[in-house]
Amino acid sequence: MFAPGHLGELTRIIPFEMVDEVLAQTRARERRVRLVPARVTVYLLLAAALFTSLGYRQVFDRLCAGLAHLTPVRPSGSALRQARQRLGPAPMKALFDLISGPAVTAAAAGWWRGLRVVAIDGTLLPIPDCPANLTVFTRQRLGNGISGYPQLRLAALVACGTRSVIAAAFGPATIGELDYARRLAAHLRAGMLLLGDRNFAATDLLNQMAATGADLLVRCKSGRNLPAVARCRDGSILARLGALTVRVIDAEITIRTAAGSRTGHYRLLTTLTDATAHPAADLIRLHHERWEIETTYAELKSTLLNGHVLRSRTPDGIEQEVWALLTAYQVLRTAMTDATDSIPGTDPDRAGFTTALAAARDQLILAAGVTTGTDIDLIGTIGRHVLAQLLPARRVRTKDRIVKRAISKYNARGPAIDRTTYKATISI
Repeated sequence: MFAPGHLGELTRIIPFEMVDEVLAQTRARERRVRLVPARVTVYLLLAAALFTSLGYRQVFDRLCAGLAHLTPVRPSGSALRQARQRLGPAPMKALFDLISGPAVTAAAAGWWRGLRVVAIDGTLLPIPDCPANLTVFTRQRLGNGISGYPQLRLAALVACGTRSVIAAAFGPATIGELDYARRLAAHLRAGMLLLGDRNFAATDLLNQMAATGADLLVRCKSGRNLPAVARCRDGSILARLGALTVRVIDAEITIRTAAGSRTGHYRLLTTLTDATAHPAADLIRLHHERWEIETTYAELKSTLLNGHVLRSRTPDGIEQEVWALLTAYQVLRTAMTDATDSIPGTDPDRAGFTTALAAARDQLILAAGVTTGTDIDLIGTIGRHVLAQLLPARRVRTKDRIVKRAISKYNARGPAIDRTTYKATISI
């Protein structure tokens, strides 16, 4: 009955002992051995995050596909549902807390002048439209009506470079991004440099995040009134936001492409107030790394979920499912970073998430690499697939922001821009 409790080769990152310890800590172990033990239920939820287009019975079949010699019993859909309900969301959250954090890497990606670069942002996920979910989650108001599905708001703190998730908070979309960001502030540390978009430039939030010892580099509205209290030699100014002193950097950024050029005004706020140690032009280029978290959300929503709505039809089930989704993502990211780290100088950006996901699915179906022999393979089959299909060096993102889930046939994508050079002039 315990045999289907595995994740293929990824089991080496989340071994049986780790799952059993989490179950013991959250008091979720079964009192008697059932057809679907708690350990198997945890791995079932993680496997379901890798096969989001399949029902739970179909996912269970894939966990058993490589175990034909053991003839595991196939539980009913009702048995699997009851097993998930017995488990609850607490063990999946505890498991995510255990493996979350920046992936360990020897690569320089994700670091800037001795600071670990992290990014914060939020996104929305659609959930099933059913009475139980509607007691907690609501549909979003749009320009021409309301969304078709209730929405869940997810906010995350992501390590740039490896795109591993440091922390996450989620709940009803009626709670704003800033409220979730305040929860994530507890995970900031001295030695981090936080990148954020304009929505996170609220005075009280910046003061709360700076109080953790982390440094900040956040964009703000270009028309915001910020009286100067001092002027730096490079033309940037110092201003006060509550108890916090910030450096205000104004720039005009020109994007030149084959289709022409465009110039826009850009304003950044940073707690790095030494203009000599942290030049303004370098900070302007660095803020572009904030797009790492956008790529993370694209991998979660477009690759893992493949645009599908979450499965669960109860709020507790939704919470359980989201923690499982984040855990599966983190496990894949860890395996990808282990692979790129095996070749010194390889940027983790070059690891293909789709490649790693496909290889992980294959290894799960084969029940391959579940246990390790005397010869430890640090890269594994997933890593070898990743290294065999490394992506080219990442280009600078130049496309306009677009409507990701169109609500009208008249919403059109902006023109594709294929080449760019930046020219940043700091205002004086």
